Amino acid sequence: MASHSDTLVVFFGATAGANGGKLGSDEREIILLVWQIVDLHEKKVGKIQQRLIKPDTLELTDQCKEETGLTVEELGKADHLDTVLQQFQQAVSAEVKALGRSSYTLCVDGPLLIRQALHPEASKKNLVLPECFYQFVDLKREFHRCCPNAGPVKDLSLPSMLEYLCLPAVNEQLAGVREVKSMMMIIQHILAEPYNHKFSSLEPVKYKFESGACSKTEAVDSETVIRARGLPWQSSDQDIARFFKGLNIAKGGVALCLNAQGRRNGEALVRFINSEHRDMALERHKHHMGSRYIEVYKATGEEFLKIAGGTSNEVAQFLSKENQVIIRMRGLPFTATQQDVLGFLGPDSPVTDGTEGLLFVKFPDGRPTGDAFVLFACEQYAQNALKKHKQILGKRYIELFRSTAAEVQQVLNRYMSTPLISTLPPPPMVPVPVLAAPPFITTASTRDCVRLRGLPYTAGIEDILEFMGEHTIDIKPHGVHMVLNQQGRPSGDAFIQMKSADRAFMVSQKCHKKMMKDRYVEVFQCSTEEMSFVLMGGTLNRSGLSPPPCKLPCLSPPTYAAFPSPAAMLSAEALYQPPLLATPRTPQPPTHSPAPALTYYSPQPQLYMNMNMNYTAYYPSPPVSPSTVGYFAAPPGSMAAAVAQPPPPVLPQPGALVRMQGLPYNAGVKDILSFFQGFQTETSMHVLS
Repeated sequence: MASHSDTLVVFFGATAGANGGKLGSDEREIILLVWQIVDLHEKKVGKIQQRLIKPDTLELTDQCKEETGLTVEELGKADHLDTVLQQFQQAVSAEVKALGRSSYTLCVDGPLLIRQALHPEASKKNLVLPECFYQFVDLKREFHRCCPNAGPVKDLSLPSMLEYLCLPAVNEQLAGVREVKSMMMIIQHILAEPYNHKFSSLEPVKYKFESGACSKTEAVDSETVIRARGLPWQSSDQDIARFFKGLNIAKGGVALCLNAQGRRNGEALVRFINSEHRDMALERHKHHMGSRYIEVYKATGEEFLKIAGGTSNEVAQFLSKENQVIIRMRGLPFTATQQDVLGFLGPDSPVTDGTEGLLFVKFPDGRPTGDAFVLFACEQYAQNALKKHKQILGKRYIELFRSTAAEVQQVLNRYMSTPLISTLPPPPMVPVPVLAAPPFITTASTRDCVRLRGLPYTAGIEDILEFMGEHTIDIKPHGVHMVLNQQGRPSGDAFIQMKSADRAFMVSQKCHKKMMKDRYVEVFQCSTEEMSFVLMGGTLNRSGLSPPPCKLPCLSPPTYAAFPSPAAMLSAEALYQPPLLATPRTPQPPTHSPAPALTYYSPQPQLYMNMNMNYTAYYPSPPVSPSTVGYFAAPPGSMAAAVAQPPPPVLPQPGALVRMQGLPYNAGVKDILSFFQGFQTETSMHVLS
């Protein structure tokens, strides 16, 4: 647009709902536009033009009827907004041309009509506004610059400005005409002596949202940030910018929030250029995006930086290419290369700068996560790429979504800060007289254990020992612990207790990604505390360790406080009874000393447990080991001594308990007694419901 100093178009509008200081806050449609032209050089004034607009919903609030004097019948005969805007542009252009001028600028009484009413409604109705609506003159700001003693801008109104200039109030009954005449009187007065004001400050409206990167060291004013909640999960930064159409969002100022699984949670943090735009954004609380209403709240700069800020040079370089459309790819094969991705996208969706426009997301140890971000130079290329959503690459289908610069930062920050096994924070410890831990499982934080991840589901103890090879000699007696999932099936994970932290480190270095059957197994060093946490019911996921679910109405693990008899040893067959027996069998003596071999829970000690965890939601597999020591390359000294000793007799167990898991729902007491036929059992039995 040419210089704004030629002509001003004094512009006023009203909606079918709230007007004045609340204009646009209730999403009601515009029903009235009034305008008048003034030549700033010749001080000539044109004719006042008034247009009624027919809204899609023919309803008027009582306040609107009182302020405008309009009726539903009058509006029903009017034209729609798109037609009236065309009439406005044609009429103003013709009149400006008749005055011999080449350009014009809108002049409004505050920004609400343009920013909060006209642009949002045009965006919802997919109307393309003329260029003149993307910059305007705010009469209140110009008046404050001309008369700074009149008071702050937010307190100015047409009556107060007329009063300050000692001008009489306009006596006019027609809606909108009164306001336009008042604005015209103020403009003509400040153009003349002694003010000789020059209209030089333009208020811009951004055409589109600009993406960009944000550094964690950047200063973000908390008075410019809001949190939007209730967004559709597939919303992009452009969709959010469209919701706030008319308000100027800072470059890269839309940060979509992700949940713990890395998926969008329906929230976003939005940063505006100043606090005035933030305050107008808060007025859009519970406005609609499609059929969903969006909640808008205040947020802080710290929250925005936590989501959108980044420190990676690789990400900064990737996002340095401006005005690019970002697409996120999820579910890529771990072996996928840059050329594989480029071939998958094809020639119809060329990636910006080839491989430079690809960013693979990786774990701290360099392992791929299956996620990648791709840059496209235009919307058409991105649309072509999105058509390949859920198509196959290798043996996997690939998901494609629109993404944002803030999401790139957030995903990279999350994966790069994820430990291989998270360090457990010290929980509040409360002594509870419950089942004590096995003697060989301690709560020390020494990293003398290893975690195996990615085991074949058919793998057993023997397979793990064969996988460990020469390192089996460094395994503690009965230090192999399989982890089951909530359904009681193998989870693909196991923990192994080594004799020392050095041995555990050596195993993690030499056995990491070693093949077992047709799968490679990952080996990580961890602490006994972390292992015990999992074996007591915690779960494993990509984020590390997490407590077991707490929604199942289960009872706590049984205690031995009610059994005064001394500790006694159970036989292996009695403690770990197989789930099904074809025929009853008699107890067999152990093949070696049961002292180190059995997982016995002593009745005396007290185990300090985190009371915030429900350990009964499900039970992990019992700590088991091979039935003989023949699997070890060389038996440890302690075990060799145990083998040399004769096995002690199996003593009766007056206070021993066995927990049975996976019983049929219709099983009764007789079925359970029949199951234990051949064993010495007490008649005391508790069925958990």
